[in-house]
Amino acid sequence: MRIIPALLVAALAMPLLHNNALAQTKKDKPKTETKDSEDEELMDILDDKSAPKKKEYTSATFKATRIVNGHSIENVGKGVLDFRIAHRFGSLAGGASSFFGLDGAVTALAFDYGVTDWLMVGIMRSTYEKEYEGYTKIKLLRQTTNNSMPVSVSYMGAMSVQSMPAPTLPAGQEWFFSNRLFYVNQLLIARKMNRWLSLQLMPTHIHYNLVPTSGEPNNTIAMGLGGRIKLSNRIALTGEYHYRLPDAQLNGYKNAVSVGVDIETGGHVFQLIFTNASTISERAFIGQTVDDWGKGDIHFGFNISRVFTIVRPKGFDESRNKVW
Repeated sequence: MRIIPALLVAALAMPLLHNNALAQTKKDKPKTETKDSEDEELMDILDDKSAPKKKEYTSATFKATRIVNGHSIENVGKGVLDFRIAHRFGSLAGGASSFFGLDGAVTALAFDYGVTDWLMVGIMRSTYEKEYEGYTKIKLLRQTTNNSMPVSVSYMGAMSVQSMPAPTLPAGQEWFFSNRLFYVNQLLIARKMNRWLSLQLMPTHIHYNLVPTSGEPNNTIAMGLGGRIKLSNRIALTGEYHYRLPDAQLNGYKNAVSVGVDIETGGHVFQLIFTNASTISERAFIGQTVDDWGKGDIHFGFNISRVFTIVRPKGFDESRNKVW
């Protein structure tokens, strides 16, 4: 019979023990809520819209590394090789007798390589005066999407040598190797105005070690203006004009005017060109263009570019053909 009172006492004690457990739980709960509140506050800070954001840069200001004849602000990517073939045919003014210029052409082969995302180097060989050229292009500033940096700026430097046979000189005169050398310094200042319009300024300095007469300057100063109007995802109109300062130019040459159409087809960029310049390197088409657009001395030409990935970036997924 003593078992029954004991069971009654135990039954009465259970609610008390349960209430004590609830009280202890409630007593400990503020600590858990405090920890959760700290975590939520940290997440709020991480998600804070007013926190500084990573800079985002504009892309595809131009479709290729050249606008028409001259360099654009664009570089090839790190580890990418761009093989370029350029043709400038004879003047259309020659008519049917010269097959509208197709009988004669200046040709150039060039390789551009992306050493880093901001440094590109290249070499070119042109049939004009059997010229070899080496050049580099360095990104200095990049336009941002929020306009904290409104323009992109690059430096392009080139040195070229012509390998024509040495001329026959009068007795007592000597032909130096340095007479064959030319130098180009150029700033490329570009802005992508919107998704369909891009503009670029190109202040240019060209140094000729040898000039035709002693009265002509060894340095030519020019200001170039280029642009691109995007017509579709694959087609764009392009144009360039290079104005040479009157007191800093060689005699007898004209300002270069060029228009073109860019057509992108997969890994190729095909550029159709109409220009009064029959040459391809900067020292030649900016400083030594002989033909006059106004007199109908227009040359048809083209650039064709094909890119190859030489060094695949880390994280390249072959199956998806992209960087992840």
